[in-house]
Amino acid sequence: MGGPEIERLIGLLARLPGLGPRSARRAALRLLQQPEARMLPLASALADAAKAVRPCGQCGNLDSRDPCSICTDPNRDRALVCVVEGVGDLWALERAHVHRGLYHVLGGTLSALAGTRPEDLNLAPLLARLTEGGVSEVILAFGATVDGASTAHWLTERIRPFGLIVSRVGQGVPIGGALDVLDDGTLAAALRARRPF
Repeated sequence: MGGPEIERLIGLLARLPGLGPRSARRAALRLLQQPEARMLPLASALADAAKAVRPCGQCGNLDSRDPCSICTDPNRDRALVCVVEGVGDLWALERAHVHRGLYHVLGGTLSALAGTRPEDLNLAPLLARLTEGGVSEVILAFGATVDGASTAHWLTERIRPFGLIVSRVGQGVPIGGALDVLDDGTLAAALRARRPF
């Protein structure tokens, strides 16, 4: 089919979420057919992002600034903190424009099968933020999975001593569903229908 450079490109593209070998071959072909217009700008953007983008020290979002643009936005409601499993979930909620507070990326959920333990999660910055004061509600926005539910229960026990409202996204998140693949309307309904946990 092609030289080792093409095979390497296809192999790397096939590792991306949502791309299998066939989709990776199609993407590689499109890139290679117009390298000046497609491949070189993509390579430049990838290199720039790899050098500049880092996790935010306050919330865990990915940005070229630390603290990130969400944490430094003066129009955000600092009394509301929405805890999500990963950055993809944060981006999904931002895309839906349903949360105007702050976020905290936990970095996963507790999972016996995956071997994710409490010490593997990004909890310390959240507890530090709650200790500083000013937060009145913590919204737990995890997928409706067994791991999401067990993480929500575990996290609620750590937050309760602060005397805050702890709520969880409600209707709209299907059982087994992940936040980063839901449509904007479903995300909006889920966040609006949150309930105490």
